[in-house]
Amino acid sequence: MASPTEFKLQRLETRVGPIALVTMDNGEDWQKPNTFGEAALRSLEGVLDQLRSREWRGLLLTGKPFVFAVGADIGEFGEITPERARLGGHAGHELFGRLRELPFVTVAAINGAALGGGVEIALHCDYRTIASSVRHFACPEVFLGLIPGWGGTQLVPQLVGAEQAVTFVVENPLRQNRMLDARRAFEAGFADVLVEPVEFLDESLAYLLEKVGEGAGKRRPAADLSDAAEVCRKARSRLDGQVHGATPAPYRALDLIEGSATWSLEEGYRAEEEALAELLPGPEAQASVYAFNLVERRAKRGVGLPDAEPRRVRKVGVVGAGLMARQLALLFLRRLEVPVVLRDLTREQVDEAGAWIADELGELVRRGRLAEGKSRFLGSLVTGGTEWEVFAECDLVLEAVFEEMAVKKEVFAELERVVAPECVLATNTSSLSVTEMGADLEHPERVVGMHFFNPVAVLPLVELARTPHTDDTTLATAWAVTKKLRKTGVLVRDAPAFVVNRLLGRQGSVVMQALDHGNTVEETDEAVLRMGLPMAPSVLLQLVGPQVANHVRHTLHGAWPDRYPLSATLESFADGGDAPVVVKHDPKTVEELHTAVLEALADESRHILEEGVVAEAADIDTCLLLGAGFPFWLGGITKHLDQTGVSERVVGRPLAEIRCSS
Repeated sequence: MASPTEFKLQRLETRVGPIALVTMDNGEDWQKPNTFGEAALRSLEGVLDQLRSREWRGLLLTGKPFVFAVGADIGEFGEITPERARLGGHAGHELFGRLRELPFVTVAAINGAALGGGVEIALHCDYRTIASSVRHFACPEVFLGLIPGWGGTQLVPQLVGAEQAVTFVVENPLRQNRMLDARRAFEAGFADVLVEPVEFLDESLAYLLEKVGEGAGKRRPAADLSDAAEVCRKARSRLDGQVHGATPAPYRALDLIEGSATWSLEEGYRAEEEALAELLPGPEAQASVYAFNLVERRAKRGVGLPDAEPRRVRKVGVVGAGLMARQLALLFLRRLEVPVVLRDLTREQVDEAGAWIADELGELVRRGRLAEGKSRFLGSLVTGGTEWEVFAECDLVLEAVFEEMAVKKEVFAELERVVAPECVLATNTSSLSVTEMGADLEHPERVVGMHFFNPVAVLPLVELARTPHTDDTTLATAWAVTKKLRKTGVLVRDAPAFVVNRLLGRQGSVVMQALDHGNTVEETDEAVLRMGLPMAPSVLLQLVGPQVANHVRHTLHGAWPDRYPLSATLESFADGGDAPVVVKHDPKTVEELHTAVLEALADESRHILEEGVVAEAADIDTCLLLGAGFPFWLGGITKHLDQTGVSERVVGRPLAEIRCSS
């Protein structure tokens, strides 16, 4: 846990008089950013007391290197009462309000990540500068089942207008927590000056001195909010189609944004406090606290991984040159910066993959995400060919070829012939047995599953599948590589479809059986979307591809035919059909289908836990949060099933209590 953030006051003597430089700093490096807990607010109160004197001419507020502030300390949110939530909101309002009312010019110098309360404290200053290197500027509270509760819903609309406020406060968080970089924040009107990071503090101070010198005085933005009611009405309609009422937070945020057009700031503060008192103790916010701790703390520790020294990976091979293989090659290239070699059946396929990678690197240069020289360097590391010998010097080879066991076994046999005995052989299979793939090898102990999710650049999960033969060093190497790729690994036992595809497949069983029995695609989509998921089953099917989905279905049917029946509709879709095949007209209501989906997920989660595919329910939730985009306010899925009593009804006890019996 990071130390409490302190507000450190330094007096600067300048040509216009004494300036207060206030730095937020928890004494840790950038990996443990500044947050606002009770201790931090007390520290701010102490600094504000010292700023009462009228001798001060201005204030510059900034953060420690690379971090401004990322908002309230989520660790203090758990098991909170409505009254404590209200008081927490009131404490922030009072202190930030005192900052806003200081009798001299204030400038927030946003030098690094600014999220939630970090954005809100900056909004209480008169002006804002932002470093061009800042990549994370956002109010993500709605993503966590909350609202920006320290003035954000009131001051954002006053600064940038209702339309921009709705996008920033409500819609961006619901788009997989989309954030603004410095340039977009500046262009949207959140910052007054965009400054290069090298001279950031000096130029921010110069900007403050300029404002003081010209007698700029206090500043009260007042955007035209005459359209706020209409903007929020349209946003509610879009919201209904997106989250289907599954979480109250975005609706409350829209109410607060609309209210900002007519309320005084004090009235807006009180409304935020009431919203916090309702939302923070609620199931969605508490599930989000749980989910946040899983993703940001528990998963990063590498639960269940052996204490072994990973091997050095100085060259990576990728078998295949299709879309998934190309994405993986690009990821290895950007994050590891080591030579990457691809192999496919024809030179044309390999060359096309190389050209695709070059184009992607060029696009990163055009978007300012990569320097031209770095792009050329990375491009020079990519090679390929049609012979197996291209992998001879690799330390890790990942296969990403067609999901056929015979093909994958042949790939591993050829690889073993040319690579060193220590080379890790990894498979990106989504459903096949990793154990069987390596069964005929001389060294099956160096075989491991590394299942990435599409699109590779977006979804952070890697399911690390250990077979009974996988040794500790191989697993440690796979974990270390995953971490360097900036992905999150979850250890799973080798079992058909692992976790994510197995659960999505079970959900798909309900959907496909419903289509086989006369329900419409619209009805099955609605039944699943009622959970607040980001993607309808019909859209997910097109993304994955009906042929791939049907192949996975056959794998799962082979293992558990009762729970994964074959579907006439899915078979038809895989063959190019575009309409459900009704084998018997016996449709269910959307409510019945929604219940059936939840019960199926509870039942399959029970099986996954009892079989020891993962150690505990928290691993299932981590997988769904990071590999399938399940919303934080569901807590993955097992938290939601436990909270709503579905687990008790289906399994007889909470999923959080189940452990493998063997």
